[in-house]
Amino acid sequence: MPLTPLAFSGIDGFLGTRASLMLDLVFLAMFAVLPVLGWSVYQVKYRRRYLLHKRVQLGLGVVLAVTVAAFETDMRVNGWRDRAADSRFWSEEGLNWIYVALAVHLCFAVTTALAWIVVIARAQANFPSPPAPCPHSPWHIRWAKLAAIDMLLTAVTGWIFYLLAFAA
Repeated sequence: MPLTPLAFSGIDGFLGTRASLMLDLVFLAMFAVLPVLGWSVYQVKYRRRYLLHKRVQLGLGVVLAVTVAAFETDMRVNGWRDRAADSRFWSEEGLNWIYVALAVHLCFAVTTALAWIVVIARAQANFPSPPAPCPHSPWHIRWAKLAAIDMLLTAVTGWIFYLLAFAA
């Protein structure tokens, strides 16, 4: 009897949708990341707690990098299309709204990742230790604000993709 590969699309999630465990975790994680990001910005802008802001942002950067790596590994190994195929927004012919949502999401996700890398790397290189306002501050504020907005849009478009693909 020949051996045939088993169809395996990862571990099922826990939110009651067709999503995998990793998709559910990322879906929920963004509900935590955004408030932490906002709290960190509040700390630096209104309380002048520069070192706390730096530590929180570096922590978020590490957590997000590890999460994205684990998420991408899961997507490459287990995929997502089989889980999304039962959605009413899935179409083999004509316009597939799930692919549209994914394309929009990826535009924000990729630019967010690049922006965070640049903003963090430049902050590490240009702020004094311990961190304090300096000539680099205006650049950092402008680009960090854009990176934070990009993160918000990444989360919102990710949630839309998740709902269209796995909950509908």
